[in-house]
Amino acid sequence: MIRVQDVYPEGRISLREVGLRDGLQLVKSFPSTAAKQRWIGEEYAAGVRHFEVGSFLPAKTFPQFADVRELVKAVTELPSAHGIVLALNERGVNEALASGVAEIASVVSATEEHSHANANRSREQAIANIRRLCELRDASPHEPIVHAAISMALGCSIAGAVDPDEVLRLVEKCLAAGVDAVGIADTVGYAGPKQVGDLTRAAVRLAGSKPICVHLHDTRGMGIANASAALDAGARILDGSLAGLGGCPFAPGATGNVVFEDLVFLCESKGFPTGIDIEKLIAVRAILRAEMPNEPLYGGLARAGLPRAPAAKAA
Repeated sequence: MIRVQDVYPEGRISLREVGLRDGLQLVKSFPSTAAKQRWIGEEYAAGVRHFEVGSFLPAKTFPQFADVRELVKAVTELPSAHGIVLALNERGVNEALASGVAEIASVVSATEEHSHANANRSREQAIANIRRLCELRDASPHEPIVHAAISMALGCSIAGAVDPDEVLRLVEKCLAAGVDAVGIADTVGYAGPKQVGDLTRAAVRLAGSKPICVHLHDTRGMGIANASAALDAGARILDGSLAGLGGCPFAPGATGNVVFEDLVFLCESKGFPTGIDIEKLIAVRAILRAEMPNEPLYGGLARAGLPRAPAAKAA
């Protein structure tokens, strides 16, 4: 059994690098398996410990995730590293369980409209899917962590504004279904710091001892400000992707997830140690430049570098 308290220690910051999954879901070209393995290895050497490595989706439709089992294995072989995959139905869950991955995530849409458009099912059916995932977890030999992510939690590309009470009701239903952790996602980058802080604070209070993860997109340039608000509101698990890779098909012009390197700098600047060497982390971007030369890469730290202390005055 994998204990959520061991993977996400209470009170400590856990930063999850989601570039290999969320970051690659829309790209036209993607790194080779060997390059992805180097990506994991070099980030691990920089201090990263939480990796979302792919989705268990049909390889014919999503070839970028065809090697997800190999990446699960690559993370599993690294001491104290933690692998996460996305599985959206029972077939995917069974494949994820067979892979031995440490954490399986699934998704519940915050709005009925998005749930039907995205997954062709109601929110109640999505909750039933989460409940079944928890049952399959309990029957498995290694009992991975189950993570339910509430997508469109801060604004929906179809329905528009989202009632925070509706999101909290879904958080409560996921907890009742037996999940180990809940994520709230600003999937299309609609929110500002106040909305993120208010919803995070309420979700953290509702979840009690179970962790809340905040997943943010930088569509409207609010990603880092929103991450800061989430930290202030008690979130201790945050997602980001290397070089800000990613983007939602429902948000034209989206620049993807919060830049992981900038997220590390934010946490360190606020007094939350991450254990991640930012300069080594920035160097991993060379893999992306080589493997995906036409993919735009983002990030303030990569552009400007770390602040330097002033040189000591001559005696």
